[in-house]
Amino acid sequence: MRVRRLHPWPAGVAEAESVQDRLRGHVELTGPTDFALVAGLDVHYHGDDAVTAAVVVLDGDTLAVVEQVVAEGRVAFPYVPGLFAFRELPTLIDALERLTVTPDLLLCDGYGLAHPRGFGLACHLGVLTRLPTLGVGKTPFVGTHKPPGPERGSWTPIVHEGSTVGRALRTQRGVKPVYVSQGHRVSLDTVTGQVLRLAARYRLPEPIRHADHLARHPS
Repeated sequence: MRVRRLHPWPAGVAEAESVQDRLRGHVELTGPTDFALVAGLDVHYHGDDAVTAAVVVLDGDTLAVVEQVVAEGRVAFPYVPGLFAFRELPTLIDALERLTVTPDLLLCDGYGLAHPRGFGLACHLGVLTRLPTLGVGKTPFVGTHKPPGPERGSWTPIVHEGSTVGRALRTQRGVKPVYVSQGHRVSLDTVTGQVLRLAARYRLPEPIRHADHLARHPS
């Protein structure tokens, strides 16, 4: 698949924030609800600045692996809260462009609207690929929320600066919630439904679990 190049790579914080501000207006918060091919994306850091990006495409119904790819790269942007995407995007894009199939939905290990500037990794990838994209965070990032109920499927809104930017979602009974948010071309209800559908056995959705394992053990 091909990924659009909508901006030059930023050299510093001000340029990166300008890119986020410009592309934020391209985010769409509605879209399809059914997805045949679902892809998980994750990045593993090793050494001083080396990273491995993994993309694993699954059949959305059977959860069988359809295709998986990895790409090796180096971090070329400093660690700045809220600009984490710029550390991971180059290698993730390299991995995505190695796919021979085009997924119908991307699941990112990270955030979408639940981000200080309302434009996290899931939003950025969604705009660049024009694909429905959502974010699944393991820990809360911005906003406030009440703990969801103990049952699988329970959720509470994440509110940041007066707006709902995601949900704290209990995917398994007795397990810590995950923090889901829209990236691009999906509604929040669709995000919630898809994460639950794809996390039938474990806390994290299967596409992200597969991508995490592949990024850590690429060979």
